[in-house]
Amino acid sequence: MIEQLTHILNRHATRDGVQSTALPRVQLLRSTTPTEPIEVLHVPAVCFVAQGSKQTMLGQSVHRYVPGQFLIVSAEVPITGQILQASRDQPYLCLRIDLDPGILNAVIQEAFPSGLRDDTPRISVAVSTAPEELLGAVVRLAALLDMPDSDQRFLAPMAEREILYRLLMGEQANRLQQIAFADSKLSRINRAIAWIKANYARAVRVEEVAALVNMSSSSFHEHFRTVTSMTPLQYQKQLRLQEARRLMLAKALDAATAGFQVGYESPSQFSRDYSRRFGLPPKRDIEKMKGIPAFA
Repeated sequence: MIEQLTHILNRHATRDGVQSTALPRVQLLRSTTPTEPIEVLHVPAVCFVAQGSKQTMLGQSVHRYVPGQFLIVSAEVPITGQILQASRDQPYLCLRIDLDPGILNAVIQEAFPSGLRDDTPRISVAVSTAPEELLGAVVRLAALLDMPDSDQRFLAPMAEREILYRLLMGEQANRLQQIAFADSKLSRINRAIAWIKANYARAVRVEEVAALVNMSSSSFHEHFRTVTSMTPLQYQKQLRLQEARRLMLAKALDAATAGFQVGYESPSQFSRDYSRRFGLPPKRDIEKMKGIPAFA
């Protein structure tokens, strides 16, 4: 199965970085070289490795995954990814499927009418080994890249649903179920994350965000830290720094302007926080980032 998936991805992943496809929510990742640690804001998704290996870090949690394994991310979190094994002859190859809560919910309601649930929040990143049945479904989805548009439109939703069904039959079922149900603690944390993202440049009060998602401040703080490995205010700071980095890369803003736009009043404080987060002052970091393909 892995060999089949590798051959398909080799044909269609034509450049280093992330590549969109004609299949909804499906992206391909390729790298012909190992990379330094790269910080990205990762959306909820499942990533199947076909060739090479990668390491993902969230807080103090480190996850390495190799062919035959998959990474699941259940919340939008800032992670550090590093491709460990890749070469021109054997590039790192990965197929990523972004997770849609509505589609997940529909599969659960149809296939699991009893609504098997475990509402205990968990860290939002995990790695599992994919059973043959799941890998077969992933290969069938990837094979649609070789088919006409009409086949893709008709068959892609079925292939995606089969993959979600197989995932729901496995050890990551609880994470997927929590994404699908709007009243789960994880879904509430995801709504809080969306609110912080929309308001990252303003002062955030934890009590205010907790009330918005109908949780007590203490419960919200505990569950937020469990899912993201950081406090809400640490999460906001990382969002600010990630967005400032994006503004400097995409719009060629200087550090002071980018810092001000994301909510910093002091250029010196912004530069200190930025250097602590990314390991280099803003200007030097941006020069380095210009030569690195996008992996998110």
